[in-house]
Amino acid sequence: MSVVEETSRVSDQSGLSMQATLDLQRKSYLEEGVVSVATRVDRIDRAISLLKRYDDKICAALNTDFGNRSIDQTKLTDVNGTIGPLQHARKNIKKWMRPEKRNVMFPLGIFGSRARVEYQPLGVVGVISPWNFPVNLTFGPLAGIFAAGNRCMIKPSEFTPATSELMSEMISEAYDISEVAVFPGGPEVGIAFSSLAFDHLLFTGSTSVARHVMRAAAENLVPVTLELGGKSPVVIGRSADIQLAADNIMLGKTLNAGQICLAPDYVLIPEEKLDNFISAAEKSVAKMYPNLKDNPDYTSVVNAHHYERLNGYLEDARAKGAKLVEINPADEDFSQQQHHRIPPTLIIDPKEDMQVMQDEIFGPLLPVKPYQDITETIRYINDHPRPLGLYYFGKDKAERTKVLSHTTSGGVTVNDVVMHVSMEDLPFGGVGPSGMGSYHGYDGFKTFSHAKAILTQSRTVSRLAAAMHPPYKKKKQEASK
Repeated sequence: MSVVEETSRVSDQSGLSMQATLDLQRKSYLEEGVVSVATRVDRIDRAISLLKRYDDKICAALNTDFGNRSIDQTKLTDVNGTIGPLQHARKNIKKWMRPEKRNVMFPLGIFGSRARVEYQPLGVVGVISPWNFPVNLTFGPLAGIFAAGNRCMIKPSEFTPATSELMSEMISEAYDISEVAVFPGGPEVGIAFSSLAFDHLLFTGSTSVARHVMRAAAENLVPVTLELGGKSPVVIGRSADIQLAADNIMLGKTLNAGQICLAPDYVLIPEEKLDNFISAAEKSVAKMYPNLKDNPDYTSVVNAHHYERLNGYLEDARAKGAKLVEINPADEDFSQQQHHRIPPTLIIDPKEDMQVMQDEIFGPLLPVKPYQDITETIRYINDHPRPLGLYYFGKDKAERTKVLSHTTSGGVTVNDVVMHVSMEDLPFGGVGPSGMGSYHGYDGFKTFSHAKAILTQSRTVSRLAAAMHPPYKKKKQEASK
C-alpha cells in the first residue's frame, strides 16, 4: 500500500482519514483568522482538566503497558510534570504574543519608519510521541503548540497501546477534530503520518527512526523538531561529593528503569574514586529500593524485546571481560518473574567494542569508566556523537568551565542529572545526532510560530525613495548638471 493510500485509509477517532483531518484542520485554522488569547487559554485549560480528571486512568494504563510502572512516578512525570508546562504557557501567553520592536537601519528611523516582529501561528503541527513518557511527551508539547495558536495531529506509540487508546479517548472528549486528532497504530501509520504536509512536525524518539521521519518530511519541505537521545555522559570531578553524585545518578538511572532519553548513559570518574563510587551506588539503590522484584516503585522494562536487548548487552559485556556489579539489595532471583525487571547493574571499565558502549542504553545499566586526568573525559566525549545531555559533578569552577566550554551537548545539568529538562525557561533540545531544534516555554512558543517581519515605511521615506527608481542613467545625468 502506498503512502498516499495509507493516509487515506487510516482514520482518527471521528472516522476521518489522516489527509482529510489535515485538510479540515488547515481549513478551520484559516477560517478562524486571528487566534485570540482566550481561545489559546481555553485549549490549554482543557488539556489541564483532562490530565487532572484522568490521572488515575493514566496511571492504570501505563501500569498495564509496562507490566509494572510506578504509580507515584507516573503522577510525578506524566501527570504533574505535564500540567506544570501547560500552566506556565497559559500564564505567559499574552507576554509571548506581544510584537517585538526591532531597530530600523539609519537613517530610516529618524524619518519615522518602524520595524517589528509578530508571531503568527504556523497552522497544523504534527506530533509523533514515544512510549517511555507517552502522556508527558504528547500533552507537554501542546503547551507551546496551543500557546502559539495552532491545531494538532498526534501519532502516539504502538508500544503503549492502552495509554494510546486512553489518550485518544481523552482528546476526543475535550476537542473537536478540527482542533486536535489522534491516530494510533503501528509503523505503517507512522510512515504515512510523517509523510503528511504539516506546517511543522515534532518527533520524539530514536535517532535511527528520526532519519526516516526527516526524509519523509523533506518530501513536503516540512520543518522538523527532532528530540532524540544518545549517550549522555556524567563527568565526576575529584572535588565532587561521591555519595551525593551517586544518589543523583542512580535516581536518574533507575527512574522509569532508565528508560529516559536524558538518563545518564555512562559515568567518567577519577580512577582512585572508582571503588568509592561503586559502594555509594550500592548504598543509594538499597535506600531507594530495599527490594526490586515485587517493588511497585521499581518500573519494568517496557516489553520482551527491550528486555532481551538489555540482557544481550550484559551477556556481551560479560563475554568480553567486563566486571559487572549487579545491585540487588535483597539478593532476589530474577530468572523467574512476572514482568521484565532488571536490577541496576554497573559495568566497570567497559571496552569500546562492547555493545553497551555503542548504543543508547535506555535501561538500568550503567557503564563506569575510570580516568586519570580531566582532559581524558573531554577527549572521550568529543570523540563520540554529541549527546542530548551532559552532567558534571564537582566544586572546582575552573574544571567545570573547562568541561562545559570544551564539549557540546543539547543541555547541561551541574551537580545533578536530567533536571534541566524540567526548567520551562530553558530550551530543551539536542544537537547533531541527539536532535534538531528545541521547545519548552517561550522557546516552544517560538518554535511553533512564524516570526513575521513587518516594516512600516514612513511617507517621507517613501517619497525620498523615488530618487532610487530607474531610469538611473537619466537621474545621474540630471544630478551632474
